[in-house]
Amino acid sequence: MTPKNILAAVFAGSLFCGPAFAADAVGLKTISVPSKARATDLAVTVWYPTTGKNGTQTMSGDNRIFEGASVLEGAEIKIGQFPLVLISHGSGSRAEGMAWIAARLASEGFIVAGTNHPGTTSGDSTPAETPRIWERTDDLSTLVTALTSSKDWTGTIDADKVGVLGFSLGGSAAMEIAGARADLQSYINYCDTFATSMDCQWFAGGRGYKNEEQIDVPKLDLGSIDKTRFEQQNRDPRIRSAVLVDPGLALAFQPESLEKIDIPLTFINLGSKGKIPPAVLADELAARVPGSVYEQVDEADHFSFLPVCKPGAAAFLKSVGERDPICEPAGSRDRKDLHAELETMIVAAFNRTLKPGQ
Repeated sequence: MTPKNILAAVFAGSLFCGPAFAADAVGLKTISVPSKARATDLAVTVWYPTTGKNGTQTMSGDNRIFEGASVLEGAEIKIGQFPLVLISHGSGSRAEGMAWIAARLASEGFIVAGTNHPGTTSGDSTPAETPRIWERTDDLSTLVTALTSSKDWTGTIDADKVGVLGFSLGGSAAMEIAGARADLQSYINYCDTFATSMDCQWFAGGRGYKNEEQIDVPKLDLGSIDKTRFEQQNRDPRIRSAVLVDPGLALAFQPESLEKIDIPLTFINLGSKGKIPPAVLADELAARVPGSVYEQVDEADHFSFLPVCKPGAAAFLKSVGERDPICEPAGSRDRKDLHAELETMIVAAFNRTLKPGQ
């Protein structure tokens, strides 16, 4: 089993019985949502405020590598109307990998929903499918439609208060559904200039993943990407707020599209000043988007947004040949401390933009 297959396997087995649940109960449901564009159903995880009744204690996102978040699967939904926050995971990850922040948002009075984006998910990811951001934005819009029209959720979701939280490639999708438009030539130029960056090395080919197995793939010629689709407008006016953590394509968005964004955006970079990779550095993006907020988390790195690693996880990953520093500390701060700061930033951003005057 390859390192990435091991990660796919542990992400797949993401619900295990956990310790007794404490305060701020969070419910969890998994549902299927038909996608016309994908010609299949999307696997969707929903975290929500709960009364704590009739649920089964589980750990959302818990596996061999990562700690999970304590939830009550199938528990009764709390009475009220709550803002909806969509989550979009990074390339090669899954929605369950954002369970730690999804559960925190749910405990703060948000309904949170995320899907595993086909083609860029753990065990199902190839270089050719990675730049197809328009598929991710369609997934997100499909979730909004499904959840705000379903009899199971319409009485609980405030359809006028919908936001999106995106990380890495998910941040690219969040940017575009908020109104940003990518420029293909700028993207090509970026990989010409930063050919050794992690994302551009992925496009250099050699490996991909399908059906939880590693496959050989050719180098992706970025010029072969469908320019019309890559640069199309993907704005969904139902999205009223976005939080973008280390958003990908940072150097490939059309400046004029950023200046026209008319919803509040909060940009968060992981890393100290001068140590954030150009691929995700968002200070200039924030400077172009009217009224946006820019924050950064010192002594973090791109992997700090992944769940907290279990004891021995780093050694295990090293033993199976994992190349990325998934569980390595970025600095003197541990990941729990970094997550606490991120939770404060993200909850505050959505409270400010989706719950004004509360």
